Amino acid sequence: MTMRVEGIYIRATGVRLPARLRVSDAVAAGECPPRTAETTGVVSVAHSPGESAAEMAVAAARSALDRAEAQADDIGLILHADTYHQGQDLWPVASYIQRETLRNTCPALEIRQMSNGGLTSLDLAAAYLKAATGRGEALLTTADRFCAPGIDRWRTDPGTPYADGGTALVLSARGGFAAVSSLALFADSELEPLHRGDTPFSPAPFTHGMPVDFDAAKRSFVERMGISYAVARSSAGQYSVVKEALADAGMELADAAWVILPHFGRRRLRSIYYQPFGIDPAHTTWDWSRTVGHLGAGDQFASLDHLVVSGLAVPGDRCVLMSVGAGYSWGCAVIDILDRPAWAAG
Repeated sequence: MTMRVEGIYIRATGVRLPARLRVSDAVAAGECPPRTAETTGVVSVAHSPGESAAEMAVAAARSALDRAEAQADDIGLILHADTYHQGQDLWPVASYIQRETLRNTCPALEIRQMSNGGLTSLDLAAAYLKAATGRGEALLTTADRFCAPGIDRWRTDPGTPYADGGTALVLSARGGFAAVSSLALFADSELEPLHRGDTPFSPAPFTHGMPVDFDAAKRSFVERMGISYAVARSSAGQYSVVKEALADAGMELADAAWVILPHFGRRRLRSIYYQPFGIDPAHTTWDWSRTVGHLGAGDQFASLDHLVVSGLAVPGDRCVLMSVGAGYSWGCAVIDILDRPAWAAG
């Protein structure tokens, strides 16, 4: 699904990263394998000692709403994207975010598209705002806390250290500091078993043990289907959305001032993005993302916030955002920076 976007803007972003955990300290403590530190190149990860995912989402949302100077009546949709436990069982986390921020009456929905959830919510919100007059703005949030016992941030997905944090974005049909120029999504459910493996279905979470082991699932899939099959389909999915989003925006990837990638480890970034697309790491947020880690669905919003607040992204810059989530699905968006918002300059 592709969409040339007109009249949709980003008013503000917000991020909540509560603390940092140094990878070298985790290695010294015997928590992180030395090889993971070496191959990923990640130096620290955002870490929440006690704050739940939902609470971090609220903190990020409050920041974005404040920066956007948005009132409760301005927001016509709330979408919260996540991948893991939000802090309560059998519970509508988006309603909690709504109650703790706006206390309005618009739809508040949860998006479960794994690490592609941020751009998925951007696509859905843009379509929602365009579908009817009077729908002015949408609040998009993401949050996860990847902690024991269910997740081992160093071993659950060895190519990428996982991080804790919340992000937010206020999308608007009324204007903003950046314009969404195009957006593409693509799904290939033939790769869904890559994160499920051969484990039988169960009646309750973690019936088959903890922590989650994505590597074991991937190994069982590759043994059955072959590594070339998995790599070819995965590469085709990412290439498809990038090609469509760039075509709709009338640009080449080389025209982008910034390419915002998932906060993966260095080896994974090299094989999935740098080499296939000819991306220079200097045009990405790698120097910063390697101090943050993988935020689940929030990498793209967090890196965009970093580029804007730091002043690295300037008016006239085109930013290409890429994402991938288990399932499998891919996203790509082109964002044009129109001006430096007062809240960033301050």
